[in-house]
Amino acid sequence: MKNAELSHAQSCDRIRANPKFQRLVRSRSRLAWSLSAAVLGAYYLFMLVVAFYPQVLHAPLAEGRQLTVGIPVAAAIIVLSWLLTGWYVRSANTRFDALSADLLEELK
Repeated sequence: MKNAELSHAQSCDRIRANPKFQRLVRSRSRLAWSLSAAVLGAYYLFMLVVAFYPQVLHAPLAEGRQLTVGIPVAAAIIVLSWLLTGWYVRSANTRFDALSADLLEELK
């Protein structure tokens, strides 16, 4: 049992030391944090406008209309979140999977 644990630990160390693995982790983390910051930034900016300038969001889209500016802005934040999620999924399924496959080939 000790030999298996040692072998597993050595394999993990070898993977972590590989430059391709480090590049994969770095690029995935950078993209994930950037997209998270974009979504959170948009959401908190919206909340700041709601808190400090609600009259901007209460304004009607057109004269005599019931729809206010706040509804399309909120919908745009939701659509932005969907688009950024799609961007991450596309990157994960193309670039990150290719890097993972290269890493696995090298480690065999």
